[in-house]
Amino acid sequence: MTQLTWRNGLDGNETAEVMGLLSEVEDADGVAPAGEHVILRLQAHRGIVEQIEPVQADVGGSEHFVVRGADGVLAGYAHLDTAEEADGGALVAELAVHPQHREQGIGAKLIEALLERANLPTLPDVQVRPTEDGPAGTVTGRLRIWSHGEHPGALRLAERFGFTRFRELWRMGRELAGNELPQAELPDGVTIRAFTAGQDEAAVVRVNHRAFWWHPEQGGMTEQDLLDKQQQDWFDPAGFLLALDDSGELLGFHWTKVHPDGIGEVYVIGVDPEARGSGLGRSLTVAGLRHLQEVGCGQVMLYVEGDNGPAIRVYERLSFRRWDIDVQFGR
Repeated sequence: MTQLTWRNGLDGNETAEVMGLLSEVEDADGVAPAGEHVILRLQAHRGIVEQIEPVQADVGGSEHFVVRGADGVLAGYAHLDTAEEADGGALVAELAVHPQHREQGIGAKLIEALLERANLPTLPDVQVRPTEDGPAGTVTGRLRIWSHGEHPGALRLAERFGFTRFRELWRMGRELAGNELPQAELPDGVTIRAFTAGQDEAAVVRVNHRAFWWHPEQGGMTEQDLLDKQQQDWFDPAGFLLALDDSGELLGFHWTKVHPDGIGEVYVIGVDPEARGSGLGRSLTVAGLRHLQEVGCGQVMLYVEGDNGPAIRVYERLSFRRWDIDVQFGR
């Protein structure tokens, strides 16, 4: 017998349990069940007793669905991002079921709770009836749920509850060890230097916004978000490369990351729209790859939108190949 409860805040013990569950799921499946922003939210949480209003999510629009077995052990968890709800945006969820508690209906129970929270019917044949806003088959995208690594269990649940593929995020990678990389040939008047904390935050946020105004996650990065990430163990300013013109104006950046397992990541590449077409994006990419190779990374990976054909072709020309896919399903 399992019990599901809703939380608008987790205490320290619950947070530790959730982090432990996510870690065990990643070990079992070979892919993290929750994205970086969920982990950052959990790490920055305020406990229930510290909240001012009982209906206020603990960190910038987080809600939590917790499933425990009869013995009280955490068996399943879902994080719901409600940050865009007030502006009519989608609710975005990520969930995980402990490997020892699968095939017990816990994933279905979590999805039913998320659908209820989103004011959507459980049965898909009800959801696709004609409405004033559209014909039969219309999918509103009110609730979106990520499946990292396109997990088979997630695909079955998506089909069962009538979810549609909204978005694909490719993870691409390549070998670095023993491979010669091209030179980072820069446009005239452009130089590259490392990020300086306390000096470059505002310029990076400005260029990031101009480069990613359209992106549902990256485009909203604030200076505080950037400061928070500087506190992460993996942050290394030497691997945060800035491209500047001869007047010192920031044109673009390549923010690299090294994972605990030694795999490097092309974390973010942002180029100001006014500098596009100059080859700066490729130059920054190569400069970051050379840095990751120099610090000993044998492999490098990146994430790219599955429908971003031009970016995918650039990465393929740099010997990247698709490793796996994260899928966002919507109703």
